[in-house]
Amino acid sequence: MLGFKIVTQYERGIVFRWGRALPGTREPGLTWVNPFTDRLRKVNMQIVAAAVPGQEAITRDNVTLRVDAVVYYRVVDPLKALINVQNYTYAVSQVAQTSLRSVIGQSNMDQLLSERDKVNAHLKDVIDAPTEQPWGIRVERVEIKDVSLPESMKRSMSRQAEAERERRARIINADGEYQASRKLAQAAAIMAADPAALQLRLLQTVVEVAAEKNSTLVMPVPVELLRFFDRAAPGLPEPLAAAAQNQDAPPPVPAVPVLAAPTRLPTDGARTAPFNTIPKSPATA
Repeated sequence: MLGFKIVTQYERGIVFRWGRALPGTREPGLTWVNPFTDRLRKVNMQIVAAAVPGQEAITRDNVTLRVDAVVYYRVVDPLKALINVQNYTYAVSQVAQTSLRSVIGQSNMDQLLSERDKVNAHLKDVIDAPTEQPWGIRVERVEIKDVSLPESMKRSMSRQAEAERERRARIINADGEYQASRKLAQAAAIMAADPAALQLRLLQTVVEVAAEKNSTLVMPVPVELLRFFDRAAPGLPEPLAAAAQNQDAPPPVPAVPVLAAPTRLPTDGARTAPFNTIPKSPATA
């Protein structure tokens, strides 16, 4: 009864008889081994997710980074996993750490940040090379979990991103001004062909301005209106035509009356006498 063993569905059994591994594996279910000569070792065949501790390394463009990763692997040959390596879990973890540093040193910072799929595929190939054939362990997937940048590098990248956004904004504004100038030039050409269009546009602008708030608008007299009066001047009556022609002439200066001196002035002292003196009559003199 002591020789009956149970192998779980996700496990495989390896039997060692007198210290030597027997060929083949024991499948899931109830199995029997000799309790005096055989020993049964079970190997888990599930996919294992192993976290790779953060590794600080220098990239190819001389930037110090700290990268964390996750390795997904499983045992494909339980006999090799038990015989060829002492502790395959620890071995895979160490290979992942060294391979991660190697891949970081061969990559640029921009590749680690923007081309993670390529870096993950390359890292999987590097880790899987020494583990699958000799150890019987297959690396299914490798994912870079986090890339930590220095604070100085973060500030530099933020300034670079801000400058790039400002450059795009200026280009968009310049493109808008260029398109607007072309449209304005086309509108000016159309208005030059028909002067009445300019007056309609002026009236529309006045309506739009007056609709916002009550205000006093000062409208200049359009030149076209003066030209209309010039053309209509020959058909007007003489007083209106003269007024239209002389509208820019200066106003007439009123005539100043001429003061005439008296023809006869007194020759005696009365000419120099004060105005308030009363002349004496010849009788009283």
